[in-house]
Amino acid sequence: MTFALAGHDLRLSYDRKTVVHDAAIDLHPGRITALIGPNGSGKSTVLRAMARLHRPDHGQVTLPDVGDAQSLHPKEFARRVTMLSQNRPTPTGLTVRDVVRFGRHPYRTRLRGTDPDGPRAVAHAMTVTGLTEMADRPVDELSGGELQRVWLATCLAQDTSVLLLDEPTNHLDLRYQVELLDLVCELAREHQVAIGLVLHDLNQAASVADHVVLLDRGRVRASGSPHEVLDPALLSEVYGIEIDVHLHPVSGRPTCEPRSRRLAVAPAVAAAG
Repeated sequence: MTFALAGHDLRLSYDRKTVVHDAAIDLHPGRITALIGPNGSGKSTVLRAMARLHRPDHGQVTLPDVGDAQSLHPKEFARRVTMLSQNRPTPTGLTVRDVVRFGRHPYRTRLRGTDPDGPRAVAHAMTVTGLTEMADRPVDELSGGELQRVWLATCLAQDTSVLLLDEPTNHLDLRYQVELLDLVCELAREHQVAIGLVLHDLNQAASVADHVVLLDRGRVRASGSPHEVLDPALLSEVYGIEIDVHLHPVSGRPTCEPRSRRLAVAPAVAAAG
C-alpha cells in the first residue's frame, strides 16, 4: 500500500534528553492511524515530528516521490501536510470565513498574491465542517466545539493529502466529540485523506482507527489493527491499571473498560449491609 507520510526510526529529544526511541509510523490515503498511550509516552512529540515541528535526532520523515520531508520548502510541505495542534488562540475581530482563509497561506506568494483556487477550497472546507451558515459570524462569539470546527476547516482549506490531529476532541462536550470524529472518518473514507491523530480515549481510538500505535515511555509497544493492539494484558501493563476489553455488540470493535478499585469492592460492602 502506498504511504502518504512516514516516519522511520525516529529518535526525538528535549534538552538533550531522549523522549522517543526508534519510533516508526506510516500514514496511508483513506486510513486513520491513532496514536495512544499514557501521558508522557511521546504521542504528541511523534506527531509534531511528522509535521516537521520537531526535528529528529535520528531517523527521517519521508514523503512519496520526495524522500526526506526536510528537503521541501516550508510552503511546499504545507501543501501536502497540515496539523491541528492542541492549543490555538482565539482570534478577535475576524469572521469564520476570515479564519478559514488563513489555510490558503501556502498558495500565496509575495510576487503572486492571487489564489485562484482559494474560494473553492474555502467554501468546500466550510461545507464539509458544517460552517457555511455561520461564515460571517465573529469567531470570538463561537462555542468551543464550533471554534474547533473552524480550526479544522482551516486545515482542510489548506487542501492537503495528510491531516494530523493532536487530541482533537480535547475540551469538547460529548456531542461535538462524536461529530468531529464522524467528520474525521468522512475525510478518510470519502476524500481519501491520510489521517494521523493522537487520542487519550481508547474507545474513541477503537471506534475510528484502521491502525493503532501504542506508545509507552517513548517506545512503540504495539502497532496494528485495533483488535491486535487493544489487548487487555498489554493495556493493563502499559497503563498500570486493569483494563478489560470486550467487543461492541453492534460494531464488533474493541471496547475498553478500566477496572475501578471502588467498584470492585462495592458488592462486598453491599453484602455486609
